[in-house]
Amino acid sequence: MSLSRRTFLGLTAAATAGLSSPLLGSALHPASGAELSAPDTEFAVGVRQFNWSRGARSLYTKVFYPTPGAPGGAPVPNAPVADGLFPVAEWNHGMGGNSDSYASQTHAIASAGFICPAPSISDNTNIGSVYGGQWSRDVSEVITRTLALNGSGPFAGHIDTAAGVGVSGHSMGGMTIHGLVTAWPDERIVAAVPVACVDMGTPAASARAGVLFIHGDKDPTCDYALARRAYENCPRPRRSSPTSARTTPRT
Repeated sequence: MSLSRRTFLGLTAAATAGLSSPLLGSALHPASGAELSAPDTEFAVGVRQFNWSRGARSLYTKVFYPTPGAPGGAPVPNAPVADGLFPVAEWNHGMGGNSDSYASQTHAIASAGFICPAPSISDNTNIGSVYGGQWSRDVSEVITRTLALNGSGPFAGHIDTAAGVGVSGHSMGGMTIHGLVTAWPDERIVAAVPVACVDMGTPAASARAGVLFIHGDKDPTCDYALARRAYENCPRPRRSSPTSARTTPRT
């Protein structure tokens, strides 16, 4: 049975909220402005591995995606893609992480009806590369490679290349995501969810993404005040829904 694909949460304002899973939900298709339907059941999850690169930087990536079968359980390697058309929603790990570090997020994103590339950034403890934009540029390259999968091979015809792209990540990965709507903007991004990030700069005039900030106000590692500053720099309309919570103290 072919199911209508899930689209992105229509974020028109930045907000702070409690961590939920998955981080992206249904919304508007930017090409038409019309609200589109989403699957009303979860998918089983498949996974494929790609040894991509950007220059000398390795971008080993696991792509999680909807596959036929009963939901739940471990992702099935090299399984077929489920019937339907699915947008891309990338996830980025934090310090010392890799493609498998945030399985609760990547698997949930894919089971909700998204193609979810999760790269393993090569210098995964180098915060200087995050501040220098290397991680943000890496993610842009992963987005390019993922969208290109729609042209041939097992993903051909299953990736919604017109819906825009969602990105999310935690800590250094959250900083990377904020960089993609500020200092190193990627205009393909329509929804960005930086989790436990710090301020990476002023929102770019070309950025069109709705942004959802998630950050515990008792975070002992990533300064909550810097995430608040990033939120305050976002253009209006915006809304804050503060909660008292601790985000995972992993950088």
